[in-house]
Amino acid sequence: MATLPPSRPCPCGRTGAAQKPLPFSGCCGRYLDLFETAPAPDAESLMRSRYCAFVAEHADYLLATWHTSHRPASIEFDPGVKWLGLEVRSHRQLDATRAEVEFVARQKAPGSPAVRLHERSRFVREEGRWYYVDGDIA
Repeated sequence: MATLPPSRPCPCGRTGAAQKPLPFSGCCGRYLDLFETAPAPDAESLMRSRYCAFVAEHADYLLATWHTSHRPASIEFDPGVKWLGLEVRSHRQLDATRAEVEFVARQKAPGSPAVRLHERSRFVREEGRWYYVDGDIA
């Protein structure tokens, strides 16, 4: 697992006042570092924090935030993959316990061209915590 410096701009790309990037510690870092006490407040925040978990190769967080109905037994990371950016295209709250987030994430593996993952993800909220269920690749 890689360590992301707390003061670096959050890999998820979220901005705050004056469109300045939020620091990792003030954005997704709190969800990764304080999982037990600081759940992501909405599906979009969870999706952004899961992107950061891929950047940091934080398998425990990814598994913990994956709904048990679709959670894999383990996660393997491809060596040398660099995550290049995230664009959230839409976030829809369907009701109090269901939401969808459409996003494009870019990555590059060594010796290969960069690729885009365009997905419409589904999330559920159970006992006050959001979970990734699954998604459709666009």
